[in-house]
Amino acid sequence: MEKKTYSNPILYLFFYLFTLKIFSTAQIPVRVGVVLDMDAYGNMSFNCISMALLDFYATHGHYNTRLVLINRDSREGVIGAAAAALDLLKNVEVQAIIGPMYSGQANFLISLGQKAQVPIITFAATSPSLSSLRTPYFVRATLKDSSQVSPIVAIIQAFGWREVVHIYEDSEFGEGILPFLTDELEKVNVHIPYRSIFPPLATDDQIAAELYKLMTMQTRVFVVHMLTSLASRLFTKAKQIGMMSKDYAWIITDSITNDLHLTNRSVIDSMLGVIGVQPYVLQTKELDEFRIRYKKSFMESNPRALDVDIYGLWAYDSAIALAMAAEKAILGNTTYREANVSRNSTDLEAIGVSISGPELIQALSSITFTGLAGNFLLVNGELQAPPYQIVNIDGPRASGIGYWTKESGIVKELNFTSADKNTYSTSKSNLRSTIWPGDQSSPPKGWVIPTNGKKLRVGVPNGLTNFVRVTWNSDNSTKVEGYCIDVFAAVMAALPYGVPYEYIPFGTPDHKIAGDYNDLTYQVYLGNYDAVAGDVTIVGNRSQYVDFTLPYIESGISMIVPISDGTRKNAWIFLKPLTWELWLTSFCSFVFIGFLIWILEHRINEDFRGPLWYQIGMIYWFAFSTMVFAHSKPLSIFKLRYTIFPDHLPLVFFAEERVVSNLARFVLIVWFLVVLILTQSYTASLASMLTVQKLEPAVTDITVLMRNKDYVGYSNTSFLHGFLKKYFNESQLRPFYSDDHLDELLSKGSGNDGIAAAFQEIPYIKIFLGKYGSKYMMAGPPYKADGFGFVFPLGSPLGPDVSRAILNVTDGQTMEEIERKWFGDKTDNPDCNTLRPHKNLGLGSFWGLFLIAGIVGVAALIFYVITFLRENWSVIERSGPESTMWSKIVELLHNFDNKDLRSHTFKELQQSERDYNVFCGGCMGRAMNSPRESYQQSPQHLLLGSPRANSLRSPVYGSPSFNRSSAENATTSQQGESSRRMNREIELADRN
Repeated sequence: MEKKTYSNPILYLFFYLFTLKIFSTAQIPVRVGVVLDMDAYGNMSFNCISMALLDFYATHGHYNTRLVLINRDSREGVIGAAAAALDLLKNVEVQAIIGPMYSGQANFLISLGQKAQVPIITFAATSPSLSSLRTPYFVRATLKDSSQVSPIVAIIQAFGWREVVHIYEDSEFGEGILPFLTDELEKVNVHIPYRSIFPPLATDDQIAAELYKLMTMQTRVFVVHMLTSLASRLFTKAKQIGMMSKDYAWIITDSITNDLHLTNRSVIDSMLGVIGVQPYVLQTKELDEFRIRYKKSFMESNPRALDVDIYGLWAYDSAIALAMAAEKAILGNTTYREANVSRNSTDLEAIGVSISGPELIQALSSITFTGLAGNFLLVNGELQAPPYQIVNIDGPRASGIGYWTKESGIVKELNFTSADKNTYSTSKSNLRSTIWPGDQSSPPKGWVIPTNGKKLRVGVPNGLTNFVRVTWNSDNSTKVEGYCIDVFAAVMAALPYGVPYEYIPFGTPDHKIAGDYNDLTYQVYLGNYDAVAGDVTIVGNRSQYVDFTLPYIESGISMIVPISDGTRKNAWIFLKPLTWELWLTSFCSFVFIGFLIWILEHRINEDFRGPLWYQIGMIYWFAFSTMVFAHSKPLSIFKLRYTIFPDHLPLVFFAEERVVSNLARFVLIVWFLVVLILTQSYTASLASMLTVQKLEPAVTDITVLMRNKDYVGYSNTSFLHGFLKKYFNESQLRPFYSDDHLDELLSKGSGNDGIAAAFQEIPYIKIFLGKYGSKYMMAGPPYKADGFGFVFPLGSPLGPDVSRAILNVTDGQTMEEIERKWFGDKTDNPDCNTLRPHKNLGLGSFWGLFLIAGIVGVAALIFYVITFLRENWSVIERSGPESTMWSKIVELLHNFDNKDLRSHTFKELQQSERDYNVFCGGCMGRAMNSPRESYQQSPQHLLLGSPRANSLRSPVYGSPSFNRSSAENATTSQQGESSRRMNREIELADRN
């Protein structure tokens, strides 16, 4: 605001009468200096101070102290303020000084107050550079400019702006807020790409030139911090050149907002749509009465007098606080202690030291009350900030659209009683409807394409792949295409606004690659490109100097290795289908089942009897024969040759089932199910391994390469060189420049000036395998990578919008069409999962079957043991000195080893023998009538005495020469003799 100087005779008359009244009383006078620019603004402030003392002592007449105001005009300058303060301290010896009005004047006054130990109380110097911590005799009874930084940043957050331009005047006042604003914006990832500085006495041409410069930039959000006089001219000129229109956003600080009621109407009209912040002042009855009295006392008699603003209220409260402190400090001695200086000392050195200064500043620091401007509370000499009101210039005045509090952030209404201190909000929904520049109702996005006509410079890799392909024409023009380019075009088309752009290949004049991808992204940081579109991987070290969008394609790092098909050449491949755990479990199960069947059949089945080694062999042979279900004996043909027969007598006997116990049969039924499933699974797995192509990698893991010290490859433009240096020596790393070059290196191998494996990102691997999938495969666990993203400068407002557009594009059909265009159908590319080595069958797939078989077997064994002990319970119950536990066990084992003659199998055997004796008796009778009186026992006959012969059942007459009628006609005596002789021979053979 431009200041104008004039005198007020009424004010001086009032001051004279007030001073005369003070000296006419017996109260202790406390001299207080007032250093102000005695212009319209200074007069308003002084009037508020004077009214404050009149109001205070009118209600506190019992106080022993009275403040006496001694006014000095600072004459709108730093020197004038310094001279006024020096005069008050040296000649008047004031106990305190109220003032000055501006931060530039305050610095020297604060130093003087520190030397003289006199409190310097300012109600208008707001620069944060003025600190009460370094100078304890400085009291700021106003809000410092940094207090409004948080509400300003909250507004920027509410509308999602990512860049702002700070406009301020070139003074201590203007620069004071800059570091605080910058720090707070960086905390919420908002950047200041440019600072616009205006001299305090800038001409209209200077203002216009700087504004035109701002128009050429893409940022359209401006934070203005300057005095009202300069700000009025700034907005007037901005309106003239078209910067108060659509797409612009202006935020003003309280230095401008507090003086809007003093600003010309034409300036207010040019500020339509501007948002501002100002300290909230509660409209109380006391404040309304004060304003009425002030207007009657000063404004009615002087129309040019200024109305009271927030600084006048702070001046009023400052005077009240000082009066309360003077009474509280009990000032008994209001003089100065003379300084110990020489005769040739300067006026500054001759300033004395206030005796009552320490008590006064201590009392002032503890004063608290509710003033006209709100709560008066000093912390470290600083007035604590109240809530801020957010206003919008929507016409001839500013209207409140919301509030900001330290606890709750942006709120629609203040609620001092039940404020939610746990929720800090920066939502724009908490603001009322807002008018924006250009009379727009929707907020601007905060940036636009610059008006200088330049397109967005998009750098692209100078590649020849399906991701990015650059074709150079004869006229040096280029054709840029590829998967990444189509995705970028689709994303830019999905933005809610148009962005013109052009592709610039990152190459040398001879059309070669100008560097790797790190160099390409760094060009954005240098400002050579506005963005990069290509197969650029999002990497942490790159994000330190550029911003990436969300990834538009997933990625990862894996190995490419040659295919090794050595499975079918392995001589031990028949062991591969099953794991060693399953092999071991199967073997133990077979032995267990064989042993269990032997136990169940030993007493009743001749096949499970005999010598020890015979029985052990039977256990193993029977157990493992179940794999092919060889559990029944084939037909046995025995021939009996007797000397009494002229020809051989062929006899054919049907073999009996080996298993005769129902318990054994029950166990075998379950076991055959297990064997069936196991053998079928084994057969299928082995057949698959022998007939189906199972490709295995030549190198399975990075540790193999490290252990063998093999050479590995990497793309010469990729970031993988730094990644591989963590695992390999530099000498082991070899770059490749194309897919064909990679094929050549892998074909040679590590020992023939080639490589054993190559590391590449998965999207590139899929393309490579599409060409060379018959020779190579992807192997090893993939390493995480963040995918491909587009590159923008740090803090670019275009980046978040592009990221949101990527989400829309990737969720639709556009992405699938682009992938199909450049990579074909997914079925055309080899699936890396089908190239995994064959997985052996493990115990985990069959443990349920083995469990069932085990339970059945154990149950059968328990039942058999119980039955056996029950049959031999007399042995267990036998008592006597010779009936020891060991003797009982031996007898039980002996009984187990004997035949169970009560079994139906032996009963049938006895019947078969009787039938056989009848048959043989007839044969012997016929032989007795033969000329040959004697016979010789053939080997086949000896076989009848074996355990296997005892199992023979009814004979079948297999010889056609055998005459049944001749046997029937034999004499009875001959039949009996022959039968007896044959029985004796069988019994003798059985005993042997």
